[in-house]
Amino acid sequence: MLRLERVRKTFNKGTANEVRALDGVDLELAEGSWTVVIGTNGSGKSTLQGAVSGTFALDAGRIVVAGRDVTSWPEHRRATLVGRVFQDPFAGTAPELTVAENMALASNRRNLRSLLPLSTRARRDEWRALLRRIGLGLEDRLDDPIGLLSGGQRQAITLLMATLTRPRVLLLDEHTAALDPRSAELVIGLTEALVRESRSTTLMVTHSMQQAATLGDRLIAMHRGRVYLDVSGADKRTLGEGDLLALFSQMRRDDAFDDEACGLVRGQYR
Repeated sequence: MLRLERVRKTFNKGTANEVRALDGVDLELAEGSWTVVIGTNGSGKSTLQGAVSGTFALDAGRIVVAGRDVTSWPEHRRATLVGRVFQDPFAGTAPELTVAENMALASNRRNLRSLLPLSTRARRDEWRALLRRIGLGLEDRLDDPIGLLSGGQRQAITLLMATLTRPRVLLLDEHTAALDPRSAELVIGLTEALVRESRSTTLMVTHSMQQAATLGDRLIAMHRGRVYLDVSGADKRTLGEGDLLALFSQMRRDDAFDDEACGLVRGQYR
């Protein structure tokens, strides 16, 4: 369903701030699978999602979604196949538009020509039914500007919007990190239900070891732009939070070892 082939991306190439964010990543995700991605800061987690969504051009490699090579597709065209929810609850909606208008835009993602064909009574009834699932009374606020809602409320709606058209790939980029614990729990519960129902191939980045240990059917750890660990099935189910914390400690030790080795090399050639 989703395939990355030898994907490379370096930011600020040729400068003192050069960062090799993705270093020849090969990855294949089965249809309907849910892969959780963890890693240290700067490991390439969010860059991996940006490569899939088309946020930037690759230096090398290929991206294939549902059998289509989308490597050269711009971000807006990939949105017909890929849904994405960001960490910032305010990034996925238009604050000056009403809840209904935001839902209409999301419903019409594959044909962004007009809101009018989607602003029907039947469609509004459908949106009310979806919003009622959140359990926050949002089904009665279709005509309120979405900018008046709390971060947790907006993130829950953004998640609904991202799955309205049942995208082939769903990207969740630390989508509960900015929420309070109660809102995060609500959004995760909604996530589990929507991923199960939409059957979208899901790639979820998280800093929560609890989420990484309990969610999804596959776990990938990124480190220095590469896949450091890839486990699924029974191996994934046996991992606990303690195991993942130990993994992070190992990655930091590897960093320290690499930095020390580089220092020795530089000293040798002074």
